[in-house]
Amino acid sequence: MKRVALLFLVVSCGMGGLGQKLKPKKRSNGEEINFRTKTKDICTMSISGDEEMKARIECKGQGKSYWCEYTGMPLLCLPYRNNPKMYWNQIAAELRKLPHACESTQMLKATMCQKAPVDAFMKQVAAGMEPEDVVNRDKSSQKTSASARGAGKSSVKKAGKPAMLPRIKPTQHGQGSENETEAMKLAREHCWESLHEFCSYIIGFFSG
Repeated sequence: MKRVALLFLVVSCGMGGLGQKLKPKKRSNGEEINFRTKTKDICTMSISGDEEMKARIECKGQGKSYWCEYTGMPLLCLPYRNNPKMYWNQIAAELRKLPHACESTQMLKATMCQKAPVDAFMKQVAAGMEPEDVVNRDKSSQKTSASARGAGKSSVKKAGKPAMLPRIKPTQHGQGSENETEAMKLAREHCWESLHEFCSYIIGFFSG
């Protein structure tokens, strides 16, 4: 009877140890992995979640700053349960091969989970640029618009300026008109009213 009880105790301990080995090793939330892309962008991958994991990637480099998020259920991959640290290191290794950590791929696969179900892969769910890049882009657009408005006003001013008319020199005909006016004055002063036109003609003839 004692032997049976001892054998039962040994088997129970063995099963307890086996259960501990099969329990997945969880990677703590908020843990980060730093890496560089193929184009030397400096990136940080932050990991969080329990059954459904989220990986947020933030990168800076070459005058740009961008981010993206991936979600998936790597627990469906049996090798991940035994060594989650290796899983995320393999994900980071795949990202290092890419020129752009967020635009180059919509799905991340660890080598150790190539045969796992599709839901075990990390899929991209969001991406974008940092706010400062958006502000800089808006400022550039505003400068361009202001330059365009200034050019438009300059064109309006040029178009609205009145054209200068050439000066017309007085002609001999103008001088003749002045002579005729002077002759009419003299005719009014020295001739009868009925002879004004005749006197004006005579005076103008001799004056011209």
